[in-house]
Amino acid sequence: MTETDAKRLKEDSDGLLTYEYMANNIETCADDMDALVDNMQRVDHNGQFTASAARYLQAIDPERYSGAIQALVAATIDKDREHRYLHSLMTAIYGDDCKERAEELSAQDNNFRRIYKRLFPKPDSL
Repeated sequence: MTETDAKRLKEDSDGLLTYEYMANNIETCADDMDALVDNMQRVDHNGQFTASAARYLQAIDPERYSGAIQALVAATIDKDREHRYLHSLMTAIYGDDCKERAEELSAQDNNFRRIYKRLFPKPDSL
């Protein structure tokens, strides 16, 4: 990432510029991924772009970007108070059958457990 890019991304007001930079430069921005995730966490106030970035990285290479995905998912959980993005994020990251595998996934992944509890806050939920 050039100094010009970094300066422009610091002025990002909602995460869109950072998400676009990530998507347009995915082949060359792996070394900058931590900075991009940090910037997105700082500027995205409702979780829209943290969720989109997590889904995007999951689709590109879930193993390579696992740390970034986990950080973006955690940020989305914290920011998406109205639960606009959590359901689509949950299925994109954990699969369409994640509700049926909720107990197993909750035991393996704290982010899944947190999403599930927010979306299904019944007394018998995990």
